[in-house]
Amino acid sequence: MVNIKNQVSIRLPKDLKNIIEIKAKSSNRNFTNQVEDYLRIALIVEENPDLPFKFIKDILEAKAEKEAGLGKPFSLD
Repeated sequence: MVNIKNQVSIRLPKDLKNIIEIKAKSSNRNFTNQVEDYLRIALIVEENPDLPFKFIKDILEAKAEKEAGLGKPFSLD
């Protein structure tokens, strides 16, 4: 399945653009991928205002680990 992205133009204040560029470089992402990540997280946070941001980030990290085959079965026994 091919993931075709739509191109969208947005105007950002220069200081916000600079912050995103810095965060992208420190995360080894390009600018577009960093914006996508921020938007994805913002949508989740907006839908779950009762959950702490750190908890949401941890869930997303665990999901990525599982998708990468790093998940391990958990037992309460």
